Amino acid sequence: MRLWAVTPLPLARTATTRPIRGALAAPGIPFAAGATVRRRLLSPYTDWALASVLALFVWAAPALAAPVAYVGATLIDGTGDAPVAEATVIVDGGRIVAAGPSSSTPVPADAERLDVRGKWLLPGLIDAHIHFFQSGGAFARPDILDLRALRPYPDEGAAVRAALPQTLARTLASGITSVVDAGGPFWTFDVRDLAETLAVAPRVAVAGPLLTPRFPPQLATDDPPMIQIAAVEQALVEARRVLARKPDLLKIWFIEASTDMVAEQRWIAAVMQEAHAVGVRVAVHATDLRLARAAVDLGADILVHSVDDAVADAQFFFGLHARGVVYTPTLAVTQNYSRALGLSFVPSAAESRLGDPAAIQSIRALAQMPPSQRPAGVRPAAAAPLNANMVVNLRRAREAGVVIAAGSDAGNIGTLHGPGLHREMELMVVAGMTPMQVLVAATKGSAVVLGRSDVGTVEAGKLADLLLLDADPLVDIRNTSRIFAVVRGGTRHDPNVILQSLR
Repeated sequence: MRLWAVTPLPLARTATTRPIRGALAAPGIPFAAGATVRRRLLSPYTDWALASVLALFVWAAPALAAPVAYVGATLIDGTGDAPVAEATVIVDGGRIVAAGPSSSTPVPADAERLDVRGKWLLPGLIDAHIHFFQSGGAFARPDILDLRALRPYPDEGAAVRAALPQTLARTLASGITSVVDAGGPFWTFDVRDLAETLAVAPRVAVAGPLLTPRFPPQLATDDPPMIQIAAVEQALVEARRVLARKPDLLKIWFIEASTDMVAEQRWIAAVMQEAHAVGVRVAVHATDLRLARAAVDLGADILVHSVDDAVADAQFFFGLHARGVVYTPTLAVTQNYSRALGLSFVPSAAESRLGDPAAIQSIRALAQMPPSQRPAGVRPAAAAPLNANMVVNLRRAREAGVVIAAGSDAGNIGTLHGPGLHREMELMVVAGMTPMQVLVAATKGSAVVLGRSDVGTVEAGKLADLLLLDADPLVDIRNTSRIFAVVRGGTRHDPNVILQSLR
């Protein structure tokens, strides 16, 4: 059933504009007279982005449109409250103005009324952990799988940047209306700007370069994703350089570089104090219990991974709850590496439909390499099961009342931008969470990592970032990939049209 007419895609969200003329007004692409684009430099993305965006269409209400009433869907509002059958959600000016049972939520006389009976309506998903500098393909992490003889790392980086508009579009088509880039080169700040310029893109929060005691030399470039720190003075210089770009959060890659953590803890404490002084939260990669405990004691706001080397005691998790630390388990990324390196990667239906075909093909091509030419660590093996410590720790975090977010760690080898979050949500259920708990984590919980209180739930006053599904996600969490429509800031998008335009 088609509810809305296809209208030309709005290319910008700002008032400073200029007409599209000449080569950009491509023949065969419907475009309204006087259509405009934002007058700004898009860095290396300008031509590619505009050309690709002209090929995308959305189900969009015209400017200054009447309110829109979504009537009849089952509402799962992201708060964890029971679903509301036969609900009405009213959107006006890009925000939700009312949400509740249809019997008590009157539709304004001037509203456009959309019959969405038989659908499930929930907040747009939020991926609380992705990396735009990584493609998700086999060439993404030469420090783990070194294929630089086949594709030099600078070439991989250039390809990743050229494909950013597509990556953003795939992410939105996957039902994800916001993402958190949890660390990458300085150019990732440009992605945040780019996402606000394109109409087919999620909201983007950015951390910028990770500060770390140990830097993998295989990732060296003119603009590396990490900065190695050795002393407090250097840490403050680099932290201030990142903070000058107004990050949404600052990230520390706490990988133990020595048996003596005293020096590392000194500079980490100094960085946290510097960030907190200007109102910037600090996220920490610390997968060992010893490091995670130290990070929390030093003032971490977010743990971006599970503790995986041991089962943490109740005191640790009650401490997270008391301090308001968010716990993002990222269950799937390790298993996805084992699928790829073990030559057992078979994309799911959602990964095949929503993921980057080039990334998928680069992983599947590993199995076609002669065994004598395969890099170290690549050999046939079954995918690793879920780490038992991670499963227990997730349960203990939940029982302690810790805020749990859903993050895919997309961009790592085998973890695809967009569908990677759906796989993560599936494994969160396997690990013992209910589908409702997972949905809350992927919306309300992830909004905490995003740093925004105006998204994550379907409530009056919130931004109209919504997801309409064809099947009940509470029956099967995999139904979150059965997407009927995505709404970002009140604008309705047909995911199938987005994906068709990328072929």
